[in-house]
Amino acid sequence: MKSKCWKFGDNVNTDEIIPARYLNTTDTNELAKHCMEDADPDFIKKARKGDVIVAGENFGCGSSREHAPISIKAAGISCVIAKSFARIFFRNAINIGLLIFECPKAAEQIKEGDEIEVKLAQSEIFNHTSKKTFTFEPFPPEMQEIIKSGGLMNFVKTKMGQ
Repeated sequence: MKSKCWKFGDNVNTDEIIPARYLNTTDTNELAKHCMEDADPDFIKKARKGDVIVAGENFGCGSSREHAPISIKAAGISCVIAKSFARIFFRNAINIGLLIFECPKAAEQIKEGDEIEVKLAQSEIFNHTSKKTFTFEPFPPEMQEIIKSGGLMNFVKTKMGQ
């Protein structure tokens, strides 16, 4: 599946991903409406289901709020590619089943508006616009299962036979 990319810089914090003024709800549809609002007020109007966020270093820094990756996933963003992720954001993203990839070269070279395709089985990101291929380190098998299950809670329920 080809996806359009939306580009952000370094140190995008959780307040920019989902502003604190919206943390009084757990309604994922409401959170989705405000995804990336303080980084780009028009993001949610422009982004489409399946699109990709590409960012620089330390994406998701700031607080430990789970609302940040939840808002991204609820907005229909298929994955986030960054040079690096803040560790708590990384963990929260995996816990809710949001696909994230650390791929510095891709994050540097992909431009906003580029169309890319993430090939999970090959651990590759192919940029259809520039015709460049980037590789990333695959997650360990159990982490892949957590993501495939839609998050940690679903993974645990499956393992427990529920």
